[in-house]
Order: sequence, then C-alpha cells, then structure tokens
Amino acid sequence: MIDCSSDAGDAQRREESRALAHLGLTELGKATRGVSKVHRAIATGVFGTLGRTPLRTWTEPTRAVHDAISEGVYTATAQSLDTAGGVAGSVVGGWGRPPSHTVPGALGLAVLNGLIGDELTAAGSPLAASMGVWHEGRPVEPTAEALRTTFGEPATASGHLVVFIHGLMETELAWNAGEDPGYGPRLGEDIGACPVYIRYNSGRHISDNGQDLDRLLTSLVALWPVPVRTLTLVGHSMGGLVLRSACHSASDGHSQWLRVLRHTVCLGTPHLGAPLARGVHAAAAALHAAPVTRPFANLLRRRSSGVRDLHHGTVLARDWERNTAPDKWFQPLSTDVWLPAHAQHLYVVATVTRSRRHIVGMIVGDGLVLTGSGRGRNRRRHIGYLADDGLHIGRSHHFTLLNDDTIYAWMLDRVRPRHQITA
Repeated sequence: MIDCSSDAGDAQRREESRALAHLGLTELGKATRGVSKVHRAIATGVFGTLGRTPLRTWTEPTRAVHDAISEGVYTATAQSLDTAGGVAGSVVGGWGRPPSHTVPGALGLAVLNGLIGDELTAAGSPLAASMGVWHEGRPVEPTAEALRTTFGEPATASGHLVVFIHGLMETELAWNAGEDPGYGPRLGEDIGACPVYIRYNSGRHISDNGQDLDRLLTSLVALWPVPVRTLTLVGHSMGGLVLRSACHSASDGHSQWLRVLRHTVCLGTPHLGAPLARGVHAAAAALHAAPVTRPFANLLRRRSSGVRDLHHGTVLARDWERNTAPDKWFQPLSTDVWLPAHAQHLYVVATVTRSRRHIVGMIVGDGLVLTGSGRGRNRRRHIGYLADDGLHIGRSHHFTLLNDDTIYAWMLDRVRPRHQITA
C-alpha cells in the first residue's frame, strides 16, 4: 500500500522529481557539447598538420565533410537531450516523500548543491536548498508556532541554543556521523542545551549564506518559545566560514542575536583556504592553456561560487565582487575578518598523523584542511584566534571532527554555562 503525504509534500515531491529528471538530461546535453569541443580541438590539430603537407589537396575537402557531419551529429544530440529534459521534467511526478526529505535524496542533493548550487539558485530550481532549520528530516518554518511545536512549549523549551552549521556538500545529517550520539543530543543531556540544525545551499557564496544565517538567527532568537540567554554556533568545515560571515553581517546590522552569542566553535574550517580548492583552480588555469584541454578547463571553471570561496576562505561579498579575474592563476588574498570580541571563539584542527609537526601531518593536515588554515593564522594572515582556545587531535581526518569523544569533552567544558540551564 502506498502512503501518500500531504498536498504540500506531494507538490514538493513532484517539483523536485521533475527538476531532477530535467537536470539529468540537460547535463548530458552539456556533456555532449563538451565532448564535441574536445573532438573539434583534436580534429583541428590533425587536419591543421596535414594541411601543411602535400596532402592538403585531399585533406581540405575531407575536413569540410568531417566538420559538417560531426558538428551536425553533436548539435542534434545535444538539442535532443535538451528537449528530452524538458519533456521528462513535465511528466515525471514521483512517489513517496520529496527527495530532499529522504536520507539518500538529501545527500545527493547536498552534493549537487555544492557543485552547482549557485546555478540552481539563479535558475529558480526547486533543487536549490534554502537556508533553514531542519529537525528529524523535515524543515521547520521560522514561526513562533512551528518552533513551539518542534522544540517545546515555554514550560519545557531551553534558553541555551546550540546551532549546528554543516560543511560543503553536506546536510544536517552529517552531525549524526558514527555510532555514538552526536554533539547535539549529548549537549542536551549534559547541560540542557537545545540543538538546532541548519541546512543550506553550500554552492552559493559564503557571504550570501552568511547574510541568510544572520536573518535566520534573528528570527530564531526573536520567536523562540522562551528568552534565549545563551547562543553557541558550531560549524564544520565551510560551516565555520558561514558562521564567521554571519557574525560580520550581524555586527554591521546590529542584529539582536549577537548580544546572546557566547561561543563559536569551528571544526576543521579552512579559514585561510583549502588546498583542494586551490588545486582545482590551478588545474583549470593550466588546462585552459591548450585548445585540446580547454573544454576540461571550462568544466572545472564551472565549479560553484562556494567552492571558489574556499580558495582563500572568502567570507565577505566585497572580496569576490572586486575580483575581476576569478580564473587567473594568482588570486588576491581575502580580508581577515575577526570574530566578535565579547564571545569566546574555539577551533579544532586534526592531522592524519599523531603529531601535527610530523612532515606528513604538515603537508596533508586532516586530508582536506591544513593545520595553519584551521587555526586561522600563517605568516601573512591572522583572524584573531587565541592559541589557548584551540584543540588538535591526531590520527584523525576531516570527518572525524563531526563526532569525536575528545572533541566533545573539550567543547563541553568550554560551552557549559556557569549555572546549568534546565528546562
């Protein structure tokens, strides 16, 4: 027996399913055009070489026929896939819950958003995630009634909020990593704090997500069932950059939630940039130099705004807005944005080696983020972290940081209020 959801859920399911079908075939069309460009570059090289030999008399007519046929085939195929994408999008309805409300669907859409989330947003696609609170696989509207229903009436709700912000290509489900309970449930059990999980489109600019988080936190604090006395922000990887951007936005706009902010915790956050993002940038620049590899460079250059921001850890809009040559080999450094002075700012870094001074640990870091970037300090940059407010864990990787006993014990000791908050 098929269990149908509400009308709103049915509509969202149909929209997401149609968008996925359309996107899949449209992307195949784009891939076909990419293959066509590679084919054209190779053929141009071959026929160009033959054209400088005595065989030119025969090769020129052959080239004309070859180009006409190949271009016709590729164009027809790409256009057919574009048309098929539109047709598929109009007929696919799907069954069951919306993909974004299921674990496999949410994970798949998180990757998609991380890769091309800015394009999805610009196109108005229902696949583009919006900044919001999620609870047990469902979105929670930022209204007083919805917050009371989800997090408790005034008699039971907590006044200490711990807001969790995931990283690139993740969702709030990432905080459930491992077999043991995550940080959120444990903080609720140990100090009576209420975990609140955020989902957002990690392919958008970090500054855009920071502004949205600022607005969302303003609504949460204003509409929470009881007065919020303590706010703690916890970000993994890119999530730490988003919370830093939100703090800057709140400082500029004098947002009320900033008054109750007591702690920020950044876990494996590339404050100064990530090697992988720089590697992709360098590869795109190198591949663009030769005509035959230029289509591959164009594919890499299609990376999302969020991924581009990870080159130097850009959290301000003005840094990417003034960058008139985002594909050049050398990119200008981003502005070092310090966090609000009245709160305590904690950070955790990891290395795959036991010691962070081991040569492998220094080169690899946690696999994605180097120690210096996670600490927010190197010879040229410093975002204001104090050495005593940091923790290093060895023999760990980037995703160990999502749920680790050592990190939890260290974090608990620092975010615990002087007087334990009770419901």
